[in-house]
Amino acid sequence: MCVPTVLVACVHNAGRSQAAAALLRYYAGDRLVVLSGGSQPTDEVNPVVATVLAERGLQLTDPPRRWDVAMVRSADVVVTMGCGDTCPFYPGKRYEDWDVVDPAGRMPDQVRPIVDDIDRRVRQLLVELLPDLSLPPSPGAGG
Repeated sequence: MCVPTVLVACVHNAGRSQAAAALLRYYAGDRLVVLSGGSQPTDEVNPVVATVLAERGLQLTDPPRRWDVAMVRSADVVVTMGCGDTCPFYPGKRYEDWDVVDPAGRMPDQVRPIVDDIDRRVRQLLVELLPDLSLPPSPGAGG
């Protein structure tokens, strides 16, 4: 069985793409290869995003990094979030452009709905990619 690869990309690889990658890994486990990167990565993960994910039992372990050609070429799906022309584009790939609010500079009560939005989009993508996957409840949903 071929394991699909998803690359999530945004500008800084510090918030949105990190949250999406953490949620993809949570739901799919080893049934999916998850890569994330930014066109202009920052030095560290957005601490508010990390806090909101930690509230849900998810830890961010990968530092921000730049996406590269090998990542894009290996991906079956490339999810872009707000990086416009700097997002990777290679013909023949499936692209999803998620219009997700940038969590930079926002407080936790403003970031929680952003993570909820990403969570809904991740779940929908996984229903399409892995239709036989039994999705657990959203992290932190209490069940």
